[in-house]
Amino acid sequence: MTMRDALEQALNMPQGETVRRLTESGMAVASEDTMAQAIHDVYCGIKADHSQPSDKDRDQARSLIEALQRHSAPQS
Repeated sequence: MTMRDALEQALNMPQGETVRRLTESGMAVASEDTMAQAIHDVYCGIKADHSQPSDKDRDQARSLIEALQRHSAPQS
């Protein structure tokens, strides 16, 4: 099950509705894979000599997701 499927099932919404609403609110759902691909697309661009994210892209994705989780976690 993908993260998107799990989120929609948990929120009991029609397929695609949850992510559409989040996107309209300026938010995104990211996993290490989608974040790595986004980093690759932005920083390597269309002129890259490779089409898939590198290990460096994946490391950056992991670091970004960890930082987002820290900053979005409820403060106690």
